[in-house]
Amino acid sequence: HHTYTNVIGKDNDLGYGIMRVDEDQRWHPFHLGQPLWNFINACFFEYGIAAYDLELGKNLSKRRRKDPEFRARARAVGRKIRKQVLKDYVIHPLLSGPSFLTTLAATFTANLVRNIWTHSVIMCGHFPEGVKVFERRSIKGETRGQWYLRQMMGSANISGSKAMHFMTGNLSHQIEHHLFPDLPSNRYAEVAV
Repeated sequence: HHTYTNVIGKDNDLGYGIMRVDEDQRWHPFHLGQPLWNFINACFFEYGIAAYDLELGKNLSKRRRKDPEFRARARAVGRKIRKQVLKDYVIHPLLSGPSFLTTLAATFTANLVRNIWTHSVIMCGHFPEGVKVFERRSIKGETRGQWYLRQMMGSANISGSKAMHFMTGNLSHQIEHHLFPDLPSNRYAEVAV
């Protein structure tokens, strides 16, 4: 999914369709609510990521909502989210018997902490100050070498200890993740050099 890293109008990761993260992105009054959307996105990040490929921003028009392919994908994502919510907030708490409320609260808290942590790691690797954003015309005739250079300039690593890298699932190595998306993430530190 990093083919068009930080290319305005081509990279769905650039603000995830709900945030304006660069001054070169067109501003809309909708962006005034960005702090609120970002907070909600952080709290429920796993569900936002599940729905990410649906490209809701451009697919919620009346005409697109009727598209059979979009509807099938949306139903599949809805089923996946429903199963996860049922497992986390009904089945597992019920299995704990009299500790239902405690298990429910613990699951909610664990999911919230994980979502905020993951959101923070991903946002810090994609949108920090100094990460470059590219215009659509800049990738016309792009060579493979230029593609690799854009991947390095369009993402950032987060420095920290081995424990911190482990806690991020090694996504603190965003540059390596963009360069070698098929490489197991535990190998990113080796190639970072």
